[in-house]
Parts: sequence; C-alpha cells; structure tokens
Amino acid sequence: MTGAAELRARTREFLAAHPPATTGRSEFLAARFDAGLAWVHYPAGLGGLDAARSLQAVVDAELEAAGAPDNDPRRIGIGLGMAAPTILAYGTEEQKRRFLRPLWIGEEVWCQLFSEPGAGSDLAALGTRAVRDGADGDWVVNGQKVWTSSAHVARWAILIARTDPEAPKHRGITYFLCDMTDPGVEVRPLRQITGEAEFNEVFLTDVRIPDARRLGPVGEGWKVAQTTLMNERVSIGGMRLPREGGMIGPVARTWRERPELRTHDLHQRLLTLWVEAEVARLTGERLRQQLAAGQPGPEGSGMKLGFARLNQEISGLEVELRGDEGLLYDDWTMRRPELVDFTGRDAGYRYLRSKGNSIEGGTSEVLLNIVAERVLGLPAEPRNDKDVPWKDLAR
Repeated sequence: MTGAAELRARTREFLAAHPPATTGRSEFLAARFDAGLAWVHYPAGLGGLDAARSLQAVVDAELEAAGAPDNDPRRIGIGLGMAAPTILAYGTEEQKRRFLRPLWIGEEVWCQLFSEPGAGSDLAALGTRAVRDGADGDWVVNGQKVWTSSAHVARWAILIARTDPEAPKHRGITYFLCDMTDPGVEVRPLRQITGEAEFNEVFLTDVRIPDARRLGPVGEGWKVAQTTLMNERVSIGGMRLPREGGMIGPVARTWRERPELRTHDLHQRLLTLWVEAEVARLTGERLRQQLAAGQPGPEGSGMKLGFARLNQEISGLEVELRGDEGLLYDDWTMRRPELVDFTGRDAGYRYLRSKGNSIEGGTSEVLLNIVAERVLGLPAEPRNDKDVPWKDLAR
C-alpha cells in the first residue's frame, strides 16, 4: 500500500525531474499522469497508483507549493467529474486507455448529452433513438439534446439513447461515447438570461457510433448513467473550497470594504448565510472523505441541493447590499464562454447565473425526492409508469 510519506517522496522526485519553471505545461501534465500522480486512487497505468483517494491531497499540496500548473479543472469539469469515473467503472481496457489520459490532461474536452426538451427532470423518458445497423455494426442515432454545457468546445460527449422502445423507460436505454466532430452532430447556442450562451442544444441526425464506443451492456444505460449523475452532483455540490470560497466571498468582502452599505437586517442575514456556507463547505469535506471508501451515493444530491439554494440566497443578498449598484450589469454581449466564472464577474451576473443552479445537475425537486427516498428512507412517491413500455407512455 502506498502511504503518505511514500507519496510525498515520489512527488518530490517527480518535481525534481520535471521542474515546473522549465517544463512546458502540456509536457508537465502528461508526465504527471504517466507517473500516477493525476488521481492516485485510479489504477496504475491510468493516471493513478491504486492508492487511497484521501492521499490525493498529499500530492496536490506538494505540487501547489512548487508552483506546478493544474489541468484547468473548471474548463474540463465534465470530463473529470462525470465522464472519467463512468469510463473507469464501465469501460473496456481499450476505452480506459484511449480516453482517460487526454481527458485528464485537457487535450479533449467532454460534454454531457443527457437532457432533452421532453425529458429534463424525467430523464428516463428520453426519446433520442439509437438503432443497430446489423448485428455487430454501428449504432445510428437520431434525436435532440438540450442544456449541454461546453458542447461548442467539446470533442467527446457522454450520451444516453433509447435502444429498446418496447421496454419500460428505465430498461431500454444504452450509454455511448459520441464523437462531437462526427457528421450529423449539430451544436446550436442557447442564449441565457446572462446574455451569453454557455449552454447549447445538440441535434443528432443519423450519427453513426461504432459499437466499440458503447459503454456498458446494451439496455443497461440507466444503471451506467447513475454513476455519472451521482458523481456529477458530488462534483457540483461538494467541490473543495477554502473558507469564504465560492459565492460567499464577494459579498463578505463588500461588507468589510463598504461600511456605508451596512444595515442591521443585512448584517443578520449575512451572518446566517456565512454560517450556512461554512457548514456546507465542511460537509463537503466530510463527503469527500467518505468517498475514499467507495463510489458516491445519494448524499451528493443533498449537497447539490444545498449548493443551489445557498448560491441563490447569497447572490440575492449581494445585489440588495449594493443597492443601486446591484442593478448594474457589466456586459450583455452574446458570448460562448468555455466555463462559468462566478467570482470573476459582477454581482448582477452572479444573481442571474445562480438561477440555473436549481436546474443544472438535477432539478431541486428531483433531488428532494432522492434525498427523501434514498437518504431518509421515506416512502416513494406513487409511480404508475415504471413497468409500462416506453412506446406506450403519454407524451
């Protein structure tokens, strides 16, 4: 077993052989992956050392102290937080070796083709079809996906499609890895309330996907997708932050720097939200420690639920604290950014963009059901469509 002392020594040896000051960024990241220091809990040869997940912090601390470059995790978050753990869990050895290295290094950006216009909250009702062309041939995919972050810059996508309309909705789905540069893939921007188009809608017209890019067994895509979704909610709601990291940071700084804006009521609300943000941060840390023992569970849904509510309440308080200034907005220009920048923009942007937090990564209503049923053990809501063939569902 690799321990903390051994990992620390290994990391220092790696830094001596690849000094960050004189090693190119891409070369450094590739060497780090090959040395097993990318994600130490992954298998040897796939960016890891078969070590405990908790020991990643040892490596990260040494690299940060040395000024080493990171892989820009905000830009490639979908690949790191969703695609990678799913490929690791269900991919063939060939798929793991093909996709994990360029994914982690950031050479290939990923997006998520899950939600559809008629299947957002009820994802299992999706209607995008994948039809086999011959017993061992390609799959031909037709349909539409929506709310696809980073589709305009992505090379690859994780995709779920219906392969058996005769089966109930949860049992007729298959999971694929889709090349976004293939013929028939069309990406269109979706302009948001912020003015920019960070999201997209994606149209799939006779897109051919080789069976070698199917992830998991035919018809078990819903099971595979659960791994993606559980990891997604942990990556959104349980991200590592310093004290006053995230949305609470800007409003706390404004409070300290602008005493003329303070009122007793705003003070009480800020104190309450500051405490809640700190509780959420520490709860996220505990959740990450629990992950060292296995895969994420439904608890991540609770973290993501709290993340959305807190962001919206904090950004609302910030706009109110700033008064007339809070009504200003820096730039309505139509842009297609590569990432969401909550702390680099103004209060108006944070207020508007946070409205999407209760939709993306699972709506708050769906997450409340997950917490109620899978965490608290409450009775499930009545569902009369679980055993009905998908083709017979009302739409």
